[in-house]
Amino acid sequence: MVSRTASSLLGWARKKAAPVLAGGPARHPYADQPDRAFWKHAVTGRTGETLTELAPTVEGLATAKVATAGSCFAQHIGRALKARGAHFMMCEPRPRLMGEKRGARFGYDLFSCRYGNIYTTRQLVQLFDEAFGTRTPAEQVWEKDGRYYDALRPSVQQNGFGSVEELQALRAAHLARVRDMFERLDLFVFTLGLTETWASRLDGTAFPTAPGVIAGSYDPARHAFLNLTYPDVYGDLDAMRTRLHKVNPGARMLLTVSPVPLAATATDQHVLVATTHSKAVLRAAAGAFAEAHDDVIYFPSYEVITGQPTRHAFYGDDLRSVRPEGVDAVMTHLFDEATQADLAAIEQPAPEPAEDDDDLGYEQCDESLLSEVSRNAR
Repeated sequence: MVSRTASSLLGWARKKAAPVLAGGPARHPYADQPDRAFWKHAVTGRTGETLTELAPTVEGLATAKVATAGSCFAQHIGRALKARGAHFMMCEPRPRLMGEKRGARFGYDLFSCRYGNIYTTRQLVQLFDEAFGTRTPAEQVWEKDGRYYDALRPSVQQNGFGSVEELQALRAAHLARVRDMFERLDLFVFTLGLTETWASRLDGTAFPTAPGVIAGSYDPARHAFLNLTYPDVYGDLDAMRTRLHKVNPGARMLLTVSPVPLAATATDQHVLVATTHSKAVLRAAAGAFAEAHDDVIYFPSYEVITGQPTRHAFYGDDLRSVRPEGVDAVMTHLFDEATQADLAAIEQPAPEPAEDDDDLGYEQCDESLLSEVSRNAR
């Protein structure tokens, strides 16, 4: 007796069977594949700069209201959108008298809202729920040296707040901006960064960094290590899409996976093995989710940076940070010729005066602080 699974596979195989040509042998299923489907034609002999046809054109990118969130690498996407004249949503801009460099150090202009790094899909769903009033985290405040830090975005106020009341008032204002962003955006770009996270044992709240690294203190009775699985990540993406469409039915999602390796792992694995595992889970879940939904796009920034043709040339000496050339290569694929032509046809506003500063490429990355913690602990 053939099982249901086996029967369905046999049915699928019959549908995919190659047609038999009159008077000749059956054609194999690769006969009509384009050159991009073959490693010899599409990859061998290529460099990172000469790879083509990696990503589909993102329809309407030139005119869409685009919001970004995610890991450290996602910060580059927002900058590129802004620099090329696309409609990058800035729903929580820096104060008018605050310079660009200082603003970045306080979490402004890095993403569409001042939520700091959102490394995991679990963080993203919980932020959405909090913004729309369906969730209140049990642990919201961390303390250090008499100052108070927002546990859900501890790095955006580097010296903390003077009181819990001030922190809560500014968080409420922040959540209002997040809510406005989700209701108005056309395209939500989210960069998946990690599967590893630390969460509250009370209600499962996922933090962007482990308690005690920036502020607060780690308590095994209150905090637990969580390493999201493929079903976890896929389920979170599905929950996020469902929630987003309830408040913004026409919204699309563009998913990327950060090529930046883990700074540290809380597992018992070597950090290289833990990184490979984490990125494999994220890549598989993001790709499968995009395949399942016409309004979700997978964009291969991970492949552009890590693929063999780059020969690791896009990484810095630490083999972790991505060089500007790598970022430019990623953006070349995102802003393809069709999108560039659409942008050129749009009248662009005058650019902001540039700051006299050589550090405007500043990248806020909570996770990188783990390297400093490990160094100081020795």
